[in-house]
Amino acid sequence: MRTNTTTLATLAAVRNLGILAHVDAGKTTVTERILYATGTTHKRGEVHDGTTVTDFDPQERDRGITIFAAAVSCAWDGCRVNLIDTPGHVDFADEVERSLRVLDGAVAVFDAVAGVEPQSESVWRQADRHGVPRIAFVNKMDRAGADLDRAVDSIRQRLHPVPLVVQLPIGAEDAFTGVVDLVRMRSLVWHDGAGTAVEGPVPEELGAEAVRRRRTLEETVAELHPAALEEFCDRATLSAATLAAALRELTRSRNGVVVLCGSAYRNRGIEPLLDAVVAYLPSPLDVPAVRGVHAGAGQERAADPEAPFAGLVFKVNASTVGRLAYVRVYSGTVEKGDTVWDPATGRTERVARILRVMADRHERLDRAVAGDIVALAGVKSARAGSTLCDPGAPLLLEPPVSAEPVVSVAVEARRATDTGRLAAALARLAEEDPSLVVRTDAETGQTVLSGMGELHLEVAVEKIRRDGGPEVCVGRPRVAYRETVVEGVTGFVFRHVKQDGGAGQFAHVVLDVEPLGPEVGATGFEFRSTVAGGAVPQDYVRAVEAGCRDALAEGPLDGHPVTGLRVTLTDGSTHVKDSSDTAFRTAGRLGLRAALRACATALLEPVAEVTVTVPEDAVGSVLGDLAARRGRVGGSETRGGVAVLTATVPLAELFGYATRLRSRTQGRGTFTTRPTGYAPAPATRPVPVR
Repeated sequence: MRTNTTTLATLAAVRNLGILAHVDAGKTTVTERILYATGTTHKRGEVHDGTTVTDFDPQERDRGITIFAAAVSCAWDGCRVNLIDTPGHVDFADEVERSLRVLDGAVAVFDAVAGVEPQSESVWRQADRHGVPRIAFVNKMDRAGADLDRAVDSIRQRLHPVPLVVQLPIGAEDAFTGVVDLVRMRSLVWHDGAGTAVEGPVPEELGAEAVRRRRTLEETVAELHPAALEEFCDRATLSAATLAAALRELTRSRNGVVVLCGSAYRNRGIEPLLDAVVAYLPSPLDVPAVRGVHAGAGQERAADPEAPFAGLVFKVNASTVGRLAYVRVYSGTVEKGDTVWDPATGRTERVARILRVMADRHERLDRAVAGDIVALAGVKSARAGSTLCDPGAPLLLEPPVSAEPVVSVAVEARRATDTGRLAAALARLAEEDPSLVVRTDAETGQTVLSGMGELHLEVAVEKIRRDGGPEVCVGRPRVAYRETVVEGVTGFVFRHVKQDGGAGQFAHVVLDVEPLGPEVGATGFEFRSTVAGGAVPQDYVRAVEAGCRDALAEGPLDGHPVTGLRVTLTDGSTHVKDSSDTAFRTAGRLGLRAALRACATALLEPVAEVTVTVPEDAVGSVLGDLAARRGRVGGSETRGGVAVLTATVPLAELFGYATRLRSRTQGRGTFTTRPTGYAPAPATRPVPVR
């Protein structure tokens, strides 16, 4: 690979961040205002007008929600900001997962009225798993009922970070005009029609409150940061420089979360948010070196343009300029015309073009260096999760993990002659979105498309139609049932003996099968061995475990996968000539299947946490409908004249719920869902409510 003269100082001026939030919290509007404030766009795009940069797909504009993660790039205060606007709907959580895998930081957006909502919590936990530092932006401060303190309390109670509130709002609800910057003790006021804030002293009527909040901020920071504590003890206060440095270190170590506020729709609070991104969130130099493996040994690759090239593909899609692979460059430099290697497939690829991405628009580049997020054209075989690296310095990076699909539909071409076209269209869908799984049902011969929810599948099928694919017939969605053990068996003996000339097969195993946990609905599988005296050699023990895992594919009730059990190999015996890995793997598979038929088993169905927001006068009707859908209401509260109900409902009962809810609330009710696992299904599955 050729290298360039990019310095580490330039890398320090790069910020790779995502915008995370619950649906309708204002992520896309925040992104639009960032692009406007940085001069990247010259007109403010609006979600309701379908004029946003990042929601460029026709389905996104029709539905008014973000469906696909979109990358944009801009500059602020000498820094290059690579930004990914992520979806907020739970059905598209895999887009968030793949984006977080390649980001160094994030801005979590919260509604000033609703505070932490269900999907806010989900994306926050996703960021926790990836170790992504965050700052929080409490949006919609101009709404009726907006309350910064209440939103911060919900962040503290539901997400459990230490909030470091660095702003005090000036005005409330419709009178919200600006903020007091508690770090520099100044006011920032936005006047209608003005693009930038007017800086001034702290308003006299807010002086005492600003001093009190600044003192609270100093005390909180001093408790968490040793250097700040030392200065606080010596001077009984913190300088602005010390406070800013401590906030930066606490954010990057994830020991605290800086909280800002504003109204993206009215373009108030965006400049301070950008300043906070530059000041507090990490650059590629501030995050640990990326880790990978080669020849079974772990390796690290620093964010250095002079190091060998290594990058991770986190998104693939077809665009007007051809097939694009979106890549986070972790180390080294890649130039147009370079040859890169995919260690997972062993294939080499030639980079035809390098593009800086602005949603659906692209700018050609000659090279990309460590820290960049770019799109590569000409990389034909790479998939989401693929590693691309220097052929002379191989490295395989850990790919993002896709969630297991929970909803399926049967799809077929309306005309038999279009079967081939449908297969090709489905293959493209699965390539672009790894959370979509296409398979053929071995029993029925149907083509089954599985995804993360009903909306996810609706969008996928509509995408086939809009991309010029064949007319598709869609069957009723089916959920992914599981089977589990309620009462196990002990000392189950199974002998596998096969003799048909030549070397035979012999394996003798004794199995204990038991539930994995005390509650029906636990998921997972655990295998262990208590064989003593070498009755079954260790190599054969591993073969038995592999066979048991094979047996989990089909349960004894309805042939659904089996979960939530523990299998213990307690004894067995071998034959001096006829025992082998194959024999013991077969014994494990057939033995566990026979043992499961002897166990008491139960059917599990996926359940989801549903949060329903309805007018108070419709609560009774909605509760009755949830009960008819076998929902268990977990709580309710009133917020500004509307009731927020939380319930756990079987996923199979939620198909068509959006239409029913709208009809019962005259179109005023909304709901969100979040999969929460599995629960026992009724012995006789009822017909779902429509």
